[in-house]
Amino acid sequence: MMMDSTPSFWKDRFKAGGIHLLLSVTLAMVAAALVFGVWYPYPYRDISGGRNLFLLLVSVDVVLGPLITFTIFDRRKPRKELLRDLTFVGLVQMAALAYGLWSVFVARPVHLVFEVDRFRVVHAVDVADNPQRKASPAIVALPWTGPTMLTMRPFKDDKERTEAMFEDVQGLPIAFRPDLWQPYAAGVEQVRTRAKPVAELRARLAARASEIDMAIAATKIPADGLVYLPVMGRDKFWTAFLDALTLDVVGFMPLDPY
Repeated sequence: MMMDSTPSFWKDRFKAGGIHLLLSVTLAMVAAALVFGVWYPYPYRDISGGRNLFLLLVSVDVVLGPLITFTIFDRRKPRKELLRDLTFVGLVQMAALAYGLWSVFVARPVHLVFEVDRFRVVHAVDVADNPQRKASPAIVALPWTGPTMLTMRPFKDDKERTEAMFEDVQGLPIAFRPDLWQPYAAGVEQVRTRAKPVAELRARLAARASEIDMAIAATKIPADGLVYLPVMGRDKFWTAFLDALTLDVVGFMPLDPY
């Protein structure tokens, strides 16, 4: 069959593709609210790479679906055949979106764990899957509603310490072990001993002083009331600002403090 070149033919195709694009964008916005509002709240969308992963998966899905609809839409087809084609495109697109969301979900950050002298972002795929190393009942190992704050309990004995250090050298950071987790409040004094005054950071990284000042101002706490710690993500370091009294995290900055 030769392609129709009449204005109405192209108008119908553009209309069908446009409607599909509008629906796709709306669905993508709902998905974005879930991803960035729940699974990857600031700053994890940047630290954990959630923004790039989501945009890559969803942008391809949003573009290809309407493009395929534009390509196949033809009112000369029997109604049943046209409906079948459009339904198939919609199902394939929904399956692709579901796969993309699942990929983002299993890679989501689940905890911000204080590890020796820094915070480490722990993702769902990082958590050591070992029946003998389950988190305590007081801790949800893989929360669905965004990252929680944790610290590491003291080692029971030298054997456990040696085992943990050996595994860390082999590529399993101790923060990835659920059996070593404890509520943040239980280890807050450990955090206090390692946190450093923000003034020290500002003096040592004078070239970034203005950026540091902006991050400090965003916390609404004077600089002398703040301390900081490094935050280790997937492949980059950030800086966390903490209230010097409560040790609550009150701000973040994309700055490697080392």
